[in-house]
Amino acid sequence: MQRPVFFVSDGTGITAETIGHSLLTQFAGVAFETHRVPFVDTYDKAQHAAERIRAAGQRCGQRPIVVNTVVDGTLTAILAESGALMLDVFNPFIAPLERELGQPRQPRVNQAHALVDFTAYEARIEATNYALTHDDGIDVRYDDADVILVGVSRSGKTPTCLYLALHYGVKAANYPLTDDDLEAAELPRRLRPHRRKLFALTIDPDRLRQVREARKPGSRYATLDTCRREVQAGEALFRQEGLPVLSTTATSIEEIASKVMSTLGIDRHAY
Repeated sequence: MQRPVFFVSDGTGITAETIGHSLLTQFAGVAFETHRVPFVDTYDKAQHAAERIRAAGQRCGQRPIVVNTVVDGTLTAILAESGALMLDVFNPFIAPLERELGQPRQPRVNQAHALVDFTAYEARIEATNYALTHDDGIDVRYDDADVILVGVSRSGKTPTCLYLALHYGVKAANYPLTDDDLEAAELPRRLRPHRRKLFALTIDPDRLRQVREARKPGSRYATLDTCRREVQAGEALFRQEGLPVLSTTATSIEEIASKVMSTLGIDRHAY
């Protein structure tokens, strides 16, 4: 049976889930069944969450694990009545910060992802619109781009562009290498003025075949021969042009985005 894990928060649960997943990856030999329980901000909701956690433990015969970012101690105590292992994300850091800053904390619910900086929010929206209008070479005016991702179709360019926009406000465009580009074996003319913004993505041909087959089953576009040919030609082009390149085969979007920003010297904070 999978070990039940609950990411419980009085807000969106994004912080608890992100930190929780990072912790769980350190235990590859254990199978986990994860659940996000957001907006636990009242007595009744905490009681309901505790009952759900307790039931999960009884069902699988294992003690549940709770990664908790609820700031109200009373609600946390109710959750603890479930019998779960409670991992309070904030607790280890509060006392040292209070001592260092010389003042007690002021518990505030759902502030980690609140709209506190309207200018930054607008920048993220603008960057998202930019990514959408410059997806797959739809718009090739790259003067305002912070980064241009280059690679064969379905190598992970679009989701990475959207992640960069939503989380960092980075204006990211992407350019899919066509058969003509690959046959020419040189950097497309429209990209040459923006060489310093280019970052190449590649992917294992077998994985690419799986992705394309899911999108266009039975097509020539999804055959292994086509995928191998395109990936080989793309990687040869990247080497020839000296572009920074990263394989997305077993790399998360978060890792891809961090690598792109670090390599190109883009210094932005996550929102």
